Amino acid sequence: MTKHETFEVEPEDARGPLVLAVDVGSTATRGAVYDATGRPVGRRVKVEHFFTTGADGTSVIDADQVADEVAEVITRLAEREYDAPIAGVAMDTFASSLVGVDADGRALTPCFTYADSRSAAQVGQLRERLDEAVVQQRTGTRLHTSYVAPRLLWLQETQPELVGRVSRWLSLGEHVQQRLAGATAASTPIAAWSGLLDRRTGTWDEEMLAACRTTADQLSPVQDPGLPIEGVDAARVAERWPALADAAWFPAIADGLASNLGAGAGDASAMAASAATSGAVRVLVPGIPERIPSGLWCYRVDARRSLLGGAVNDVGRLVAWLQATLRLPEDDDALDALLAAEPDPRAPAIVPFLSGERSTGWAASARAVIADLSAGTSPEAVFRGSAEGVATTYARVVEQLVEVAGQPARVIASGRITQHLPHLLQLVADATGTPVQRVDLKRVTLRGTALLALEALAPDVARAEVPLAAVYEPQAERAAHYAAVRERFEALYEASVAAPGGGA
Repeated sequence: MTKHETFEVEPEDARGPLVLAVDVGSTATRGAVYDATGRPVGRRVKVEHFFTTGADGTSVIDADQVADEVAEVITRLAEREYDAPIAGVAMDTFASSLVGVDADGRALTPCFTYADSRSAAQVGQLRERLDEAVVQQRTGTRLHTSYVAPRLLWLQETQPELVGRVSRWLSLGEHVQQRLAGATAASTPIAAWSGLLDRRTGTWDEEMLAACRTTADQLSPVQDPGLPIEGVDAARVAERWPALADAAWFPAIADGLASNLGAGAGDASAMAASAATSGAVRVLVPGIPERIPSGLWCYRVDARRSLLGGAVNDVGRLVAWLQATLRLPEDDDALDALLAAEPDPRAPAIVPFLSGERSTGWAASARAVIADLSAGTSPEAVFRGSAEGVATTYARVVEQLVEVAGQPARVIASGRITQHLPHLLQLVADATGTPVQRVDLKRVTLRGTALLALEALAPDVARAEVPLAAVYEPQAERAAHYAAVRERFEALYEASVAAPGGGA
């Protein structure tokens, strides 16, 4: 029996109060019930989905479909028998989502995801009108297609009739909660992830709202995530889910924050690295940092803390593309063995931006670059070079995080790719010069969502320590190799991505 299996508890052994947590990710909606110690009670449930994508940068999902998925997950969890009451319903979603609704709360648009890049031209418009460096220091975000302001401008310019019928703009989590519970609010972290929040005051940023021709009354009120949503339709909830009759509903949070909390990276002593479809490195810091490095974002969580980090668009997405395109083995062990091998300086140099760059250069329209191919280059060598490129992107983020948070004792890694290809973490350790420890627990994001609700519902209960697996120590003898990889990476980046017209 594995550690993560023994981490689960049976209903009769669970310590109340319980939290029903839902995670809406890029590939599925998942849910589980957690006890007051932060351990899952029984098995998780899952409903798969996918984004609708297109060559023009489209990346959307049906908002009502997701609401129905969340309802199904809640139903399947709430109908089980528990010995303690479910005191809270908590949810996280992928961040920077946007849904336009009418006056009755009906979705008029699909949910635009963080990966929708059709607003690239509007990013350019905003950069001409605003001082991006000032905007970043005030809101914690750069001007980029991942965020809401350029997307709102794009919609106004391309679909003005539709925009004219929109009464409110919501994140995906807000829309789901409005449909299911009859009330909603924008949690501070979700508002921060939109790029429209003043991180110092915790209120909607007036300059950004004016820049995208939107008013605060078209958005939800902002509240800290530990406060339950007011105005929940208790009768509607009780009729549909009797087990939730007395449960508090907490505003949805962003998955990055949840991942940090669930992995055990709850303060600046540890950075959290995630590796799933996309990836990120994040660190929770106290208060509101005075200055943010240009390559990072900084999202206000509440008055006490902020989440500082950088995101990598392509990790699992890159692995899947390489497997399909190069006809690499589908067996995880065979692929992981390629990562466990000693470095080979003949591996091609690769800048792995299939779907654009976020941190640290924020080149939204960047694409992957590969160099040093020869007739003798094998698919396996391309895979290894791609993985070293991914490790380098993580290292570039860590380098800027250290400027604010200091050198961490370790990096804690979680996510699907860390389970399937654990030796990628050795590459990250070697590239960053920092020990990387893998979390031996699936779905840390779900757990983190529950833990944040438990801060309010059970503040005095000690949380169970997350099970940890192997530590990957940086190997000193490989430092020269990864320094050379970094040098080649930066040369390719400057020549192709950061050059005029290259997507920066």
